[in-house]
Amino acid sequence: MSPNQMFGLAQALAEAKSRQDLSAALKLLHEDMLLETPAFGTEARGLAANEEVLRKFFRSFPDYNVVLAGHAATESVLTCWGTARMTMTGDRFGVVPDGKQAELPVFIQFEFKDGLIARERFFFDLSWLCAQSGVSTDLVRQKLFGERVPNQAIAS
Repeated sequence: MSPNQMFGLAQALAEAKSRQDLSAALKLLHEDMLLETPAFGTEARGLAANEEVLRKFFRSFPDYNVVLAGHAATESVLTCWGTARMTMTGDRFGVVPDGKQAELPVFIQFEFKDGLIARERFFFDLSWLCAQSGVSTDLVRQKLFGERVPNQAIAS
């Protein structure tokens, strides 16, 4: 695939997800699609798992919108960067958000197979999302990862 074809698919996916159009988004994904979101510690492989993860994501962030500002490509990998705007809602993360919309820099790495998106790695700063949503990063990390985060750093 050419870089323009890869970016066209990535842009179409960004637009479909920003509209929360699951049907349109899933049509762009390979049947073996792997979606990774390291900030949340999640991975979804296959179309059914991706549909489930996206449904949960859209319930948690009902106004999700991403704008891709730029990209770079090799023969097989496309990396995009831009801005995501989203408002954390509900109690999925074990906290009560303040209802304010967060604005985050993001970068997204894509791989392709058979003319479709086969892998997406979605990167953003969880701490920045939490700070803008009025919630404790430590509590969210504990809910997501089961971690106990100390209240204070130990001085050396």
